[in-house]
Amino acid sequence: MRILIVGLGSMGKRRIRLLKQIDSSARITGVDAKEERRKEAEILFNIQTISALQLAFHSNKYDCVFVCTSPLSHANIIESCLMHEINVFTEINLVNDKYISNIKMADEKKLVLFLSSTFLYRDEIKYIQKEVKAARSLLSYTYHVGQYLPDWHPWENYTDYFVGDVRTNGCREIMAIDFPWLYKTFGEFKNIQIKSGKKTALKTTYNDSYLLLVEHETGIQGTISIDVVSRKAVRNLEIYGEDLYITWNGTPEGLKKYDLEAKKETSVSLYDEVDKQEGYAGFVVENAYKNEIITFFNIIRGKTKAEYDFEDDKYILAIIDNIETGGQ
Repeated sequence: MRILIVGLGSMGKRRIRLLKQIDSSARITGVDAKEERRKEAEILFNIQTISALQLAFHSNKYDCVFVCTSPLSHANIIESCLMHEINVFTEINLVNDKYISNIKMADEKKLVLFLSSTFLYRDEIKYIQKEVKAARSLLSYTYHVGQYLPDWHPWENYTDYFVGDVRTNGCREIMAIDFPWLYKTFGEFKNIQIKSGKKTALKTTYNDSYLLLVEHETGIQGTISIDVVSRKAVRNLEIYGEDLYITWNGTPEGLKKYDLEAKKETSVSLYDEVDKQEGYAGFVVENAYKNEIITFFNIIRGKTKAEYDFEDDKYILAIIDNIETGGQ
């Protein structure tokens, strides 16, 4: 399989590393305008690199592409790759630029247009979904996700990459990561009450904290707290009802279920082996990134369907737009 990786930053390197685990025979070409990134990728992974996407198109034909650049550049890259008959895997987009036309083109050309939604490929989320579906009582939940923005990428200034841009800001990215699994687990969003504000001295032009009171079409209600303020990276979930109580701190070791008969909390172990990378928070698990790549390949082979697609994302991005404007 011949694979193109567009963008050789942290996500591009992650995808290459995992691709080599999945298929050591894959022929991988990296694209990045920055020479230092190309040289780093060549040394780390022993791959060919090219400075521009159009040069890549002229040099070879590719079975698939992984779009790992900043979100605002995705739409045009996806469009170009589809025009060149290449199946597309893209990291989260955060904006819906060219969604309609790219969905249409992929459909007409019978190409796979796959959107990353990593948490849907976490074993913990699959377990939670099964438990929520089996619950006989009406459930509620509380969920807090937060991490101080300068700590996201300690190796670069937060104003120098996409989380500093109001269109692709840090809180928006958290919502775009977490809302897909919340929606798939608890149901469509029926009503959202919003409190938001700026609670830091960070050099950003957007609200850095949101408190949401949510009702889903299923009747499940929840409170969601999203922020780039918390000095400790946190992901704390509590789901409760008459016949179910689950907590999760976002880590592979942190999923717990309350045993109603024994009246004690028990840990739920789901992993034989956990793949983690140094420098990331404890709830960043490589297994899920690998699982979605495998799913992408299986979709290309006609063996399965995506957990989440561009049509789903249009819906979620509209929800996020509404939250950012205060429900106006």
